[in-house]
This record gives sequence, C-alpha cells and structure tokens, in this order.
Amino acid sequence: MIGLTVRWSLADAPAGVEEELAAYVEGTSHARFSAMAGLRSKIWRCVPGEWFEGCYVFESDAARAAFQESFTAEAADVPGSQIVGAPPVLIEACRVVAVAEGAAGWVSAPRAE
Repeated sequence: MIGLTVRWSLADAPAGVEEELAAYVEGTSHARFSAMAGLRSKIWRCVPGEWFEGCYVFESDAARAAFQESFTAEAADVPGSQIVGAPPVLIEACRVVAVAEGAAGWVSAPRAE
C-alpha cells in the first residue's frame, strides 16, 4: 500500500489552533476525504503545540502521485496552511507496511475525542 504524510508545525501557530483544525476537519475535510476516489483512508493526527498531520493511504501509487502533485502545488493555500499560518513542513510519500484492525473495530468519525 502507498502512503503520504503531510505535516504542519504548530510551534509558531496561534493559540487555539488545534481546536480550529479539529473543527475544520469535522465540518469540511472529513466529508471531502470520505468520498475521495483512490483513497483508502486518511487519519488526522495532532500533538498540541508541536504538529498536525494528515496520514493518507492510497489504492495505488498513481492515485498517491496525482494527489501529491496537486496538493504540493497549492500547499501554501490549502485550509490547513491558512489555519496554521504556514505551509506544511513535510510532504512525504511512504510505503505502508501493514494495517491491522483491532478487536474493537474501526471507527470512522469526523471528530474523535
């Protein structure tokens, strides 16, 4: 499987940015990526005050490459960059070695608390 990581630094981001990012994911981004062709999954992760990232898994390298190319071209202007106040510090393709679904099952939710 083919992955992509996009990470923003929150070191110099405004106070409260984590809540603003979570509200954006809940209100807009989750629905957009839930219906995205070629995407198997996306997970949004955050360490408050340190970083915010999207972890993508694509069905093919072609799907990953197409998304990465279009995203990279507009990375400074995407909503995440606008909210954080800076473009991503990392846009990196990777190989997903394995995925396991635990006994508790998978939960798809626009906001995980």
